[in-house]
Amino acid sequence: MNLHSPAETRTREIGIIMNGATGRMGYRQHLVRSILAIRDAGGIELADGSRVTVKPLLVGRSISTLAELAAQHDIEDYTTDLDAALADPRWEIYADFLVTKARSTALRKAIAAGKTIYTEKPTAESLEEALELARLADEAGVKTGVVHDKLYLPGLQKLKRLIDSGFFGRILSVRGEFGYWVFEGDWQPAQRPSWNYRAEDGGGIIVDMFPHWNYVLENLFGEVQSVYAEAAVHVKDRWDEAGEHYDATAEDAAYGIFELEGGVVAQINSSWTVRVNRDELVEFQVDGTHGSAVVGLFGAKIQPRNATPKPVWNPDLEDAHDYDGDWQRVPTNEVFINGFRQQWEDFLVSYVVGTPYPFDLLAGARGVQLAEAGLRSSREGRKVALQPLTVHAQESDA
Repeated sequence: MNLHSPAETRTREIGIIMNGATGRMGYRQHLVRSILAIRDAGGIELADGSRVTVKPLLVGRSISTLAELAAQHDIEDYTTDLDAALADPRWEIYADFLVTKARSTALRKAIAAGKTIYTEKPTAESLEEALELARLADEAGVKTGVVHDKLYLPGLQKLKRLIDSGFFGRILSVRGEFGYWVFEGDWQPAQRPSWNYRAEDGGGIIVDMFPHWNYVLENLFGEVQSVYAEAAVHVKDRWDEAGEHYDATAEDAAYGIFELEGGVVAQINSSWTVRVNRDELVEFQVDGTHGSAVVGLFGAKIQPRNATPKPVWNPDLEDAHDYDGDWQRVPTNEVFINGFRQQWEDFLVSYVVGTPYPFDLLAGARGVQLAEAGLRSSREGRKVALQPLTVHAQESDA
């Protein structure tokens, strides 16, 4: 007689401190679309048949805001006392979605408390600080994870399959276009917070986007070896959330050229002052000897070399060729879940099973390194080389 019901599945509940979950990204992507989605689905099934589920603790500054959010989403626990939360052994993981200026202090506390860490990027305001955090976590034996969400986008997952299959032959170049028009805030409210446009508050598109470009480039094409960047404050007059005018001091556009290992050259434009004329808000074109691809957040299309047309340059005649028609759509052969949730699930499984996790605080520090190098390149008007990083030492840039 079977004494154990197959329905008696072992389930482990992991308490997660969610600091900054009332913010835009913390709420939408990390709380609602990731942690609560995992909880409401009954957790994650592991290879041995057991399950892992999650229990969030909301941390913020306003107890009334936290209470309202908790009631809305059937969350039992919330507090304004981060120190007490870190001291409570029920909460195993500290997750950070604060503004960049506040992140380092909170991460230091979490490391000192021995908590496993999962954090947004950039991980710090400076490379020195980012490396110190990575070193402190390493010395404390703390497992860490840094958000690398764009790698989990359906379009980039399709691109990864193309790369792994050898579709491109030898990859020559990558061209990226990211951005959209962010309203100034006078005649129409801005879609982004005003601190994004104040350097003194940690704003700027280089700090915001170059850490993304670093992990996209290094995980798909090769590590970034040098950068040349031009930063610009195109729109200097902006209005904040209260309708008050302020002078923008942080760049709203950056034009970068990145040299990658293996000779691949990447060009990526990042802008909050561009009107969209492409299928998606971000698109990458990858050109190789055997084929090319254009991918976005979701879509992907390819053009192999044996289906490449033979354009002839003649500025005296109108070109009636339909170049868009020469591309073939890559089918969606699998169901992709939200990228933030997918990375959360991967991190939680790695934490429970005890496997190494590649997107750690050192990976986050490389993103900060690229942002610092981009800002330095723009200031000095030259190409800046990037040196390999370790948690114990940092060689100075050339």
